[in-house]
Amino acid sequence: QVQLVESGGGLVQAGGSLRLSCAASRRTFNSYNIGWFRQAPGKEREFVTAISWSGGSTYYASSVKGRFTISNDNAKNTVYLQMNSLKPEDTAVYYCAARYSGRPGVEVHEYDYWGQGTQVTVSS
Repeated sequence: QVQLVESGGGLVQAGGSLRLSCAASRRTFNSYNIGWFRQAPGKEREFVTAISWSGGSTYYASSVKGRFTISNDNAKNTVYLQMNSLKPEDTAVYYCAARYSGRPGVEVHEYDYWGQGTQVTVSS
């Protein structure tokens, strides 16, 4: 079992930055691929970015490429999501998720464990 806890959300003006953290409870966290998803009110949860367990491969949704950066610190059992040039359409609850096997996925059903989410609100 892996417990994930997101933090770092908040209210920011358009053009600003936030860094989200996803901390895991398990020492073998570095064996898991980690993804970030987001869900806006009335919309389905959507893929944002993911990183392989080794940190060697990253994937981004086209809507955030060039603005968001995912990174990991396996020594701290933590994955980070640096979000720059934020837009009002980035407003959502952001979730991190862990997938034990295979490559990082881009679909919700591919992930085994989920955090509780952290709210990001971008004002115009």
